[in-house]
Amino acid sequence: MKSFLEKVKKYFTDFGTAVVKGNIWTKLSLIIIGMGYIGNGQIVKGILFSLAQLGVFAFVGKFCAPYMAKLSTLGTVQRKEVFDPLTFSKTVNKYDNSLLILLYGVVGIVIIFAFILFYIHNMKAVYKIQLARKNREHINTFAEDVKSLFNNKFYITLLALPSLGVVLFCIIPIIFMAAIAFTNYDKGHMPPDKLFTWVGFKNFVDLFTTSSTITFGYAFVRILAWTIIWAVLATITTFIGGVLLAMFINHHDTRCKKLWRSLFVITIAIPQFVTLLLVSKMFADNGIMNTFCKNVGILSLFKNMGLLSSSAKFIPFLSKPGWAHVSIILINIWVGVPYLMLTATGILLNIPSDQLESAKIDGASNFQIFWKITMPYILFVMGPSLVTSVIANINNFNVIYLLTNTYKTTNMSFANSNAKEVDLLITWLFSLTNDYNNYKMAAVIGFITFIISATLTLLTYSRMIKGDKEEVFQ
Repeated sequence: MKSFLEKVKKYFTDFGTAVVKGNIWTKLSLIIIGMGYIGNGQIVKGILFSLAQLGVFAFVGKFCAPYMAKLSTLGTVQRKEVFDPLTFSKTVNKYDNSLLILLYGVVGIVIIFAFILFYIHNMKAVYKIQLARKNREHINTFAEDVKSLFNNKFYITLLALPSLGVVLFCIIPIIFMAAIAFTNYDKGHMPPDKLFTWVGFKNFVDLFTTSSTITFGYAFVRILAWTIIWAVLATITTFIGGVLLAMFINHHDTRCKKLWRSLFVITIAIPQFVTLLLVSKMFADNGIMNTFCKNVGILSLFKNMGLLSSSAKFIPFLSKPGWAHVSIILINIWVGVPYLMLTATGILLNIPSDQLESAKIDGASNFQIFWKITMPYILFVMGPSLVTSVIANINNFNVIYLLTNTYKTTNMSFANSNAKEVDLLITWLFSLTNDYNNYKMAAVIGFITFIISATLTLLTYSRMIKGDKEEVFQ
């Protein structure tokens, strides 16, 4: 953190130095960013940069500025239809659209922020050229600058398009979603017919509030707990299952290894949504599994054990809390283990054989070899993948939604929050937006999910790359 702050300080200090010590052409770059290049002989580059500045100003001024001016209120004129007696038809007034105001306002702010960063970088670059010219050093021509983008600066060329994609499809949507979390955008305030406005932290307060009228706090705490439990258990069970399965298949006593491996790969080849929909039908209240359990006496056994009431006519695999939670985790093992099995197989085949042989010669048991050599090696290689798996399971929409699409809650506190006991944060968010148009609360949940995922990723990854892990493993 300290080094980051020092870099930020140096970034602005260098800019200040360029402004104070720059010559007339460098100072003119404060107004027209291409003037510094033109004054130092890079005319083509200066013209292109000036045109880019003009393009940014024109785009922001024409498309974003009118909306940015209304960001403080998100619009004041509501859509109305007025009957025109002259034409005997209805006309629509010139109204404000809160959604477009917010969207173009966010886009405008991002463009301005990016331009400011580019503006500062440009001033520093022009000042460096000024110093180079003063010291009679070589100054690249436009052709040499273009050529460098395909040689020593080729990384800039490669990263340009992906960076633009990150801004357009990640940063802007995240900021837009975060902004919606501070509005009253819901079913009663749907553009273009209605306006929505800023409400501050009210939605965040509601999310953590439990009362006779607001039950989001009750649902949020329980859904968050289930989301974390699900993410951890889903990751651990599939990881352990995949590693053990890979070890069994690759064991020297196992025959027909290719056959067993192919059978599990087939489960990957089948689209996941097909598998999950089929399994949800199999474990339905009147599905094949319940019919089987009833015929072989498992239903009666569960009644005698007190797991079901004496009047129960089926096992609520996917229709009751508790039962559904356990069933979802077990079904996910079947869906996820083959993926981990393939990954673990590749790792096991690349474990240095000399280490295994040395351990056997030293008298190590199979368990000691697994615990001291195999498992550390697997964890060393798959560490980043496991972190990714936890985040993916936090946002695992398919498994939960497809298995519990017909689940009905009987808990009124959950029902009042448009949630179910088996929901993850991501499926609750989907339900709020798709079924109830409660975009404000969905945005709050999405924002919190992002914070949890980003924090977990940064903390674990930074710890994972801290120090020389390869040397520690060896």
